[in-house]
Amino acid sequence: MNTPCTALVIPARLAHPVHIRSVELDTTALRRVATGEVGVIAGPDWHVYLDSETNRIAAQNLRAEVLIREAGINVEETLHGTALFLGDGQPGEDADVPRHLIRLAEQLFDLPLAA
Repeated sequence: MNTPCTALVIPARLAHPVHIRSVELDTTALRRVATGEVGVIAGPDWHVYLDSETNRIAAQNLRAEVLIREAGINVEETLHGTALFLGDGQPGEDADVPRHLIRLAEQLFDLPLAA
């Protein structure tokens, strides 16, 4: 059984808003994030799921690139598709996105996200 987690969702398309939502993750749900294989970039207490395909069908995600870099992770490749940020739970498990990432996204994108 999957436990719902609060995720920070950053769509690739700038016309779609950055938002927070409850998600239940399984393989099917993660495949909706990517046009192909699902990739992961890890931070100190968070990780982000996104498109890892080298055949870049999905749009470039500039906002996710900015957030990841501002959170202290050097990303050299271009990121594509929707980015789903979550926290680190027990080994191998997802948890709610850390509050500091939500606050950073609010500052970077000038958006009120926290409830």
